[in-house]
Amino acid sequence: MKQLRIISGIALLLAASAASVAAQSRPDPAALLKAQETAMKRFAGMDGTWRGTAWTLLPSGEKHTLTQTERVGPFLNGSVKVVEGRGYEADGSVSFNALGIISYDPATEKYSMRSHAMGHRGDFAITPTENGFRWEIPAGPMILRYTATIENGVWTEVGERVRDGAEPVRFFEMTLRRIGDTDWPAAGAIEPGE
Repeated sequence: MKQLRIISGIALLLAASAASVAAQSRPDPAALLKAQETAMKRFAGMDGTWRGTAWTLLPSGEKHTLTQTERVGPFLNGSVKVVEGRGYEADGSVSFNALGIISYDPATEKYSMRSHAMGHRGDFAITPTENGFRWEIPAGPMILRYTATIENGVWTEVGERVRDGAEPVRFFEMTLRRIGDTDWPAAGAIEPGE
């Protein structure tokens, strides 16, 4: 009987310890969301609808010009940022379409962007700057580095191929003007009904 009480006591002690460890290792969801919402304010300047011109270098070295649009909005109460980019040809057809989701991880204190474009997807580090942001795509022996500046209603972004020991080569540039607000993507949620 005495051994049974000792074993029961040990089991209770282990259960209490496990519950305490579980409680300590699972952060409070409200605190996580608050940290994400606060961190994502660094990207608030992107919100809205944008239009302008963009060019990219084709494999032939020729510059190809498009009309570029972006629509950007907060989602999940501002804890993530959703970005859609479209490139339009002169005839109005869409030749480029991309979707990005920017988020912040309070555990690592880092931002990331999940991107879907032209049949490809990837997760990339994105870093807010004083007046914009920078993100990079590892591409074998080089890095594709994008640097954006958003000031006075103008979003300028350049893309450069960066190789060790060589000057960066610009292969992309866009200059967009903010044309308005948007309630995308949060608008249109399904209500609980009757």
